[in-house]
Amino acid sequence: NLAESAAEAIGANATLCRVCAYFHDVGKLVKPDYFTENMSFERNPHEDLAPTMSALIIIAHVKEGVDLALKYKLNQRIIDIIQEHHGTSLVYYFYKRALQIHEDARAGGKIMKMRPDDIPEVREESFRYSGPKPQTKESAIVSLADAVESASRSLEKPTPAKIEQLVNDIIDQRISDRQLDECDLTLRDIRIIAERFRFTLMTMLHSRIAYPKAETKTATPRDDSVRPDVMATTRKPASAPPVSAA
Repeated sequence: NLAESAAEAIGANATLCRVCAYFHDVGKLVKPDYFTENMSFERNPHEDLAPTMSALIIIAHVKEGVDLALKYKLNQRIIDIIQEHHGTSLVYYFYKRALQIHEDARAGGKIMKMRPDDIPEVREESFRYSGPKPQTKESAIVSLADAVESASRSLEKPTPAKIEQLVNDIIDQRISDRQLDECDLTLRDIRIIAERFRFTLMTMLHSRIAYPKAETKTATPRDDSVRPDVMATTRKPASAPPVSAA
């Protein structure tokens, strides 16, 4: 819904975006247990792996997805978006974990009087997808929608303000990381996509959204038989704030 709706709003190929939203992560079928959406509460397999190995497994799902798409003769445009949907972005969690382990190793090395050269440096490129970056509007939309949807799953007590901040942060990060440099999205397109993402996410998360309560004046009860809790049940509920669609 995120990708298709955003594509419609800017006049891109909405059907292609919808289809690619189904297929873009097909490579996760090769090692499904290593991805958050498939993990059980009892065990996280990454706890037994070095961050570099975890990153390799995560990054590999793109190539494995392309291989599966070729095997089953999917349309080339779908294959392109599978290959491009992470661009050259950073597997941030495992990169930060590797940096922390490296910092701890350096601190321990000082105690053990080890030379700094004996502790390997963390190479950022080892934690980046191999690309290419999104080459079309549709590829960029699927890439952004994937990141926004994934992040929204961990959003605690979502509110309209939190959803807006989440969408803006992800899009700003992708722009600053130059992941959108090779597609033909305009600034106007990006603004409309952000608006449509916010609207669609609020619809998807509606049952979880905590809207701010409107202030209402409570009339003074005429006698003790009228309880405040009864008044609360008969008062009309405050309507949710309007959402402006793109």
